[in-house]
Amino acid sequence: MAIELKVPEVGESITEVQIGTWKKREGEGVAMDDAIVEIESDKATVDLPAPAAGTVTKILKGSGEKARVGEVIGYLEPAGAGTAAQGPAPVASPPQSQPTVNVKRTGGRVDIGSVQMTPADPPRVMPAAARVLGEAGVPASAAVGTGPGGRVTKSDAVQAVAGVPAAPAAVSAKPAPVVAAALVKAPVAGLREERAVLISPIRRRIAERLVQAQQQAALLTTFNEVDMSAVMAMRNKFKDAFLQRHGVKLGFMSFFVRAAVEALRAVPQVNAEFRDPHIVYRDYADIGIAVGGGKGLVVPVLRNAETLSFAQIELGIADFAKRAADNKLKLEELQGGTFTISNGGVYGSMMSTPIINPPQSGILGLHAITDRPVAVDGQVVIRPMMYLALTYDHRLVDGREAVTFLKRVKDTIEEPSRLILEV
Repeated sequence: MAIELKVPEVGESITEVQIGTWKKREGEGVAMDDAIVEIESDKATVDLPAPAAGTVTKILKGSGEKARVGEVIGYLEPAGAGTAAQGPAPVASPPQSQPTVNVKRTGGRVDIGSVQMTPADPPRVMPAAARVLGEAGVPASAAVGTGPGGRVTKSDAVQAVAGVPAAPAAVSAKPAPVVAAALVKAPVAGLREERAVLISPIRRRIAERLVQAQQQAALLTTFNEVDMSAVMAMRNKFKDAFLQRHGVKLGFMSFFVRAAVEALRAVPQVNAEFRDPHIVYRDYADIGIAVGGGKGLVVPVLRNAETLSFAQIELGIADFAKRAADNKLKLEELQGGTFTISNGGVYGSMMSTPIINPPQSGILGLHAITDRPVAVDGQVVIRPMMYLALTYDHRLVDGREAVTFLKRVKDTIEEPSRLILEV
């Protein structure tokens, strides 16, 4: 008997999802717990595992289509099942075009005219295919759909256009008007194709949250710069021993997480939340680390970062980065942060104004480390410098507090021994 493939629960209050990429096609075998299809919500992307070994026999929802939690989106025939157990009865194919013969009776003679096709339901045309057909002036009925559910894909449209001869130019009794050469546009060189890609729920949620932050918070950004010489020297000195003992590389992010924790202790307003008519202060620090995922930027959270060692922080960040690339992060790991750190420097960013992650009140932006001339003890020297940016909600955090927070981070990074002595 066929097994129903249903949309699983992907988080509290989420009732509708979007079907992502089908990793297995109809007729393809799967092993137990193999990922069959991606389920996308506005929080995270999860894989639907195969409940048993067998063969995918039917796909009911294609990629990009919406589905409700608990809805059946396909069927799996378990291995070893008899041919009699084939799951649900196949759905009848849509009616095909039926020929109509034009018959004309003249006296005792019957003339059979041309054969015409009565069109069935119009085919479903993908956006890229519709553009190709529209530009060529070819009707959708001329294309044979080979996509899921008989959809007309772009390649189908290209084939249809290639098979339609060019219309002959109309013959006019009047001579064509003379057009000035300056008004004739030269053809544009190169390809000018466009691709319409359906917005993923995660990307849509990111957009909503960013707009929400801009509209509902009083955002302001303050800047500072930090000399990375001391941290770089400490990292170079101990990186081999650190890797050998803990099995993970010693990066810069752990220093900034620890520095941010110390700064949040000194300036608790940055770790607070505006919850009208109250301001909620916290005695713990759940630090969100912005990482690039397979579907977009995600911010998994290091819980109680104030209790974590350098090794625990680095191990946590490495695990987040790996699972974010594979869309394996859990929904609860993306919720509930109190402060965020975003490192645009890994992509080469020199300076930026990051946007807070509501309802948080602050986000620390890190940037690229570059050698720059700076004045030290009256001398101009070359030092590895990084710009820091703190964007904060001015409803909770005053300018003095924001500057104090950023200065505390700067002092801690430039003298990392403060992290050990907690001064």
